[in-house]
Amino acid sequence: MAKSAAVIKGDGVGPDLVEAMLKVANAANSDVEFIKCDAGATWWEENGGDSLIPDETWALLESSDACYKGPTTTPGIVGAPRSVAVSIRQKYNLYANVRPVKTFPNTNKPLGDVDFVCVREGTEGLYVGEEIKLTDDVSIAIRKITRTSSANVSKYAFEEAKRRNCDAVVAIHKSNILRRTCGLFLEEVEKASKNYDGIDVWEYHIDNIAQQLIKNPQIFNNKILLSTNLFMDVISEECSALVGSIGLIYSANIGDNYAMFEPAHGSAPKYAGQDKVNPVATILAGAWMLDYLGESEQSKAIFAATEKVISEGKYVTYDLGGSAKMSEMTDAIAKYVELEMK
Repeated sequence: MAKSAAVIKGDGVGPDLVEAMLKVANAANSDVEFIKCDAGATWWEENGGDSLIPDETWALLESSDACYKGPTTTPGIVGAPRSVAVSIRQKYNLYANVRPVKTFPNTNKPLGDVDFVCVREGTEGLYVGEEIKLTDDVSIAIRKITRTSSANVSKYAFEEAKRRNCDAVVAIHKSNILRRTCGLFLEEVEKASKNYDGIDVWEYHIDNIAQQLIKNPQIFNNKILLSTNLFMDVISEECSALVGSIGLIYSANIGDNYAMFEPAHGSAPKYAGQDKVNPVATILAGAWMLDYLGESEQSKAIFAATEKVISEGKYVTYDLGGSAKMSEMTDAIAKYVELEMK
């Protein structure tokens, strides 16, 4: 029976990027039923309400086997609904946000070749969105850390290390200051590690690893970097610079029974409709979703074709040092996918 995926078109460059992803998936002869739907600031500004996700999209998410989310905009005003990604992660307990960070051939590598995976707890921390105004002078935010989510994401990190033959999980924290919350997180990392012989635990303070990633990023190759929600949001963004462009960083949000796939970058509204931005993160997030839905051959073909186009350097976008349009790079990838599938 064919699987189905809800496909959120998104804001800004999102709709154009989603079309690029679908074109490449179709070139791979995917049998997945892709059902496009709305969510994000553009929809909310027209329709209002207490969510950036319409009821019909929630219903579609319920009936689909996975979700693909194009880049969406989150309004930064008091009283606006929480982001599309946060809403879906919390609704379906997608506790592991996963971003592979790997240098592509023939690309700008500012500090040398890197190859590791960032795993971020995706449902809690400061992203519970609980802020309180105590006085005109004082506002506070709640950082919620639970044993349950810390245990879930820790287990996932060690399983990912096992799958990828990584030799360590790097636990990133600030337990000398946040003794209870980071302390609890570290306890669950240590508990999980006892079930995985041969995989070490490295502990780094958040400020220290931020500079180590610049000073000597290769020490983290073949490792899983693991942290709480906001810490890893920031660190994974820093890591994206190590491969030369966040346009190359694809990601997944994974729970026990559902998953959402997305590029790691934002909606870049100033580039909407310009046929300019790098489609790689969007296309590869789609390829990862195909693998999740049981189409491993199609997924492998898309990854291989994308790497080939990047390594040749003929049809690459401006951020990769080229002059190709988004559509031209997409077409080149789709062409190689068709050859890979023959």
